[in-house]
Amino acid sequence: MLSRDQISELRKKHLGPSFSISYNEPLHIVRGEGQYLFDAEGKRYLDAVNNIQHVGHCHPKVVNAAQKQYEKLNTNTRYLDETIVSYAKDLTNKLPDGLDVCFFTNSGSEANDLALRMARHYTQSKETIVLDAAYHGNLSSLIEISPYKHDGPGGAGAPVYVNTIPMPDSYRGKYRGNNATDGYVDEVEKAIKHIQKNGNNLPVFIVESLMGCGGQLVLPNGFLKRSFELVREAGGICIADEVQIGFGRMGSHFWGFETCHVIPDIVTMGKSMGNGHPLSAVVTTHEIAETFNNGMEYFNSFGGNPVSCAVGHAVLNVIEEEGLQQNAHDVGNYLINQLSKIDNSLIGQVRGQGLFIGIELVKDKDVLTPASNEADEIVNAMKKSGILMSTDGPDHNVLKIKPPIIFTRENADELVFNLTSIFNQIS
Repeated sequence: MLSRDQISELRKKHLGPSFSISYNEPLHIVRGEGQYLFDAEGKRYLDAVNNIQHVGHCHPKVVNAAQKQYEKLNTNTRYLDETIVSYAKDLTNKLPDGLDVCFFTNSGSEANDLALRMARHYTQSKETIVLDAAYHGNLSSLIEISPYKHDGPGGAGAPVYVNTIPMPDSYRGKYRGNNATDGYVDEVEKAIKHIQKNGNNLPVFIVESLMGCGGQLVLPNGFLKRSFELVREAGGICIADEVQIGFGRMGSHFWGFETCHVIPDIVTMGKSMGNGHPLSAVVTTHEIAETFNNGMEYFNSFGGNPVSCAVGHAVLNVIEEEGLQQNAHDVGNYLINQLSKIDNSLIGQVRGQGLFIGIELVKDKDVLTPASNEADEIVNAMKKSGILMSTDGPDHNVLKIKPPIIFTRENADELVFNLTSIFNQIS
């Protein structure tokens, strides 16, 4: 086995320098099991941040499904195959009536790119409304609609057809407190009027129902419902980006958009969908799918292959069989409650839903100055304690917690105990 230093040197030599690596002292992880990761020295880490391995690292039923299908057949969607249609049927059964048509892809970025292409074809417009600090993927088309990237280091800003509204943050945002919803809805209305005033066509609105890179941000009550109504009144369509939050993570609901009482026109999903296997999808209505069927074939060499579909189906089954949505609800509520009891001046707000949780750190409760350095210090200290977390948000001052949804109350207690100790050390 190569040493940590040897791997680091090879990484510098053969991997692009823009690949990031976590923690001040990088980890050499060699094995995963359930909600745990193990390094080359055998140290166990509680994984509190990996929302990709949704039902746990190396879940035996998921591994077995992949292996059995790989031994039998792996090809593309040009042939009739029971695996893909059975999976598509069960997947769409988890969605509201009308969202019935699947397009399978390989990553959340691919799914969002395809959704954007479909939506723009349907509206005959490139005009897009996005939330500030949103991130929708790493393809060029998605960097354009991701303020988290195009307004960040190395970014070139937004194209003229991308209309950004302030991040709907009722804690540190442009509009705050209980009446924040009205202010942010007004911003959506202004964006629509701006598009119409310039004589442009109907808008596309793409949104995460709970923002990930925005800092595990729960949107103000009623914001999404009223915004969807405005967009549709203007003849536009709405895309729900469920890449980070779907598949039962919310606990109370299977999808994030359900927590906001809306039904989108297009849903995108990825990450947890394949439990680490490259699998994603776009699901939409028959009407939008038929409009997209304009003579140009849609083909994806690997999207919807039998192995991927077998893996995805296994993930769906495990969530159901092991009651993991209910677990996300119960353990998530317990964890949020326990985190809220930590008494430290740096903690500005604990927020989230299910097992998608953020702790926003501020230096001053009046000015709300982001405590970014302290957040980084805490994450690295937690790693030394054997618990993996990370930071997010525009100012990187939000501790994010989004573990595999098999997380237990004992795991939550371990996290809270260590986090409390570290807060006490740095205060």
